[in-house]
Amino acid sequence: MSVSLPVFRYHPDPVASGSIREAAETCACCERDRGWIYTATFYSADDVSGRFCPWCIADGSAAERFAGEFVDSFGLDGVSDDVLHEVTRRTPGFRAWQDPHWLVHCRNAAAFVGEVGYAELTAHPEALAQLRADMRLDGWHDEARLEQFLTHLGEAATAMLFRCTVCGDHLAYVDAS
Repeated sequence: MSVSLPVFRYHPDPVASGSIREAAETCACCERDRGWIYTATFYSADDVSGRFCPWCIADGSAAERFAGEFVDSFGLDGVSDDVLHEVTRRTPGFRAWQDPHWLVHCRNAAAFVGEVGYAELTAHPEALAQLRADMRLDGWHDEARLEQFLTHLGEAATAMLFRCTVCGDHLAYVDAS
């Protein structure tokens, strides 16, 4: 494809994450076949027939026309209204077993990197440490069970990896069926 996809600050590679893919499909918003289509979540009270092209996501026209959001605002506490609007209405969401949610770090939304297993997480020790701490707060007090669960991420459960847009640290949360 010779046409460049829009740039999404909070989801820098939606093709790699599977949220956008090549497709000969007409966009429900602009009614054009632009060669790419969005494949993940869209929340709206309206019944939307079809999917959206990345350009209608990036410029906000899809969210405005269909009074919806691509990302739930859950977890986006403490960010500015502009950031909240950009993440929920102008950023591609992603698929998850549980309801996907966005992470915040340094008072800004983090950038979604993708779904990862334990091997990928070990490359980001700060994300692994944060994940361990969060799981302990959620009641994982048996260290052996916690480590066994984490080392098997990528099998029955995965982690959603994010990168802070301010400091560059990585963070994650567990997603399981």
